[in-house]
Amino acid sequence: MSQSDDKSNLNRAEDFLQMFKKGAEFTQDLLKENERLRFRIVKLEESLKECDQVGGTVLSQDSARLLKKIEELEQEKAEILGRVRRAEEENQDFANRYVEIEEENNMLANLYIASYQLHSTLDFKEVTQIILEIVINLIGAEEFGLLLLDEKTNRLEPIACEGLELGQLPSVGVGSGIIGGSVKSGENYFIESMEEYQRDFLNPMVCIPLKIKEHVIGVIVIYKLLTQKEKFTSVDYELFSLLAGHAATAVFSSRLYSESERKLSTIQGFIDLLTK
Repeated sequence: MSQSDDKSNLNRAEDFLQMFKKGAEFTQDLLKENERLRFRIVKLEESLKECDQVGGTVLSQDSARLLKKIEELEQEKAEILGRVRRAEEENQDFANRYVEIEEENNMLANLYIASYQLHSTLDFKEVTQIILEIVINLIGAEEFGLLLLDEKTNRLEPIACEGLELGQLPSVGVGSGIIGGSVKSGENYFIESMEEYQRDFLNPMVCIPLKIKEHVIGVIVIYKLLTQKEKFTSVDYELFSLLAGHAATAVFSSRLYSESERKLSTIQGFIDLLTK
C-alpha cells in the first residue's frame, strides 16, 4: 500500500472520529434537555396540585359561608312564617269575635224591639202572644208553654203554648219537680245533654222563671227547639235573663190592668144599675 493510500485512510478515520464525537455530544445534549424538561414537568405538576388544594380550600370556605347563610335565611323564613301564622290566628279570633258581637248586637236589637212590643200594650192576650213570638223567633223554640202563678193556690197553671195542646201542659205546685223548683229558686234551668233528651212535660229541657226582682210570677218551659237550632249559645243565656224580666213586667202590668178594667167595669155596672 502506498503512502498516499495510508494518508487517505487516516483522514477518513479522523473524519469518522469527529462525526462520532459530534454524535456523542448531540446525544448528551438531548439527554440533558430531556432531563431538564422532565424536571420542569414535575414542577408544573406540583404547582397544579398546590393550586388545586388552595382552590379547594377557598371553595370549601365559600361553601361553608353559603350554607351558613342559607341556614340563617331558613331560620328567618321560619320565624316570619310563625309570625304570619300567629297573625292569621289572631285575625281568625278577631273575625270570630266580630261575628259573635254582630250576633249579640242583632239579638239585643231584636230584644229591644220585642221589649218595646211587650210594653206597647196592656192587653193581656196581646202580651201573651208577643211572648210566644219572642220565644219562637229569638230563642228558636218549637214546643214550649207559658205557665203563670196562681197566688191563691200557689200553683203554676198553663195559659198559652206553641206546638202543643194546652191540656198537655201540667199544673205544678211551687217547689215541686224541676218546674216548681226553678220557680221557687228563681234560677234558670237547662238540661245537661240536649241530644239525649226525650220530651217529658214534667221535666222540660229549659225553665225560664218570669220574675220582677225576686218575685216570680210564672215560667216559660221549653220541650223542643227548632231543627236549625242545635244548641244554645252564650247569647241565648243572656236573652233568657233579659226576656224573663221584660216578659214578667209586661205580664204583671197587663194582668193588673185587666183586673182593674174588670173591676172598673163591675163598679160601672153597679153605678148604672143604681142610677136607673
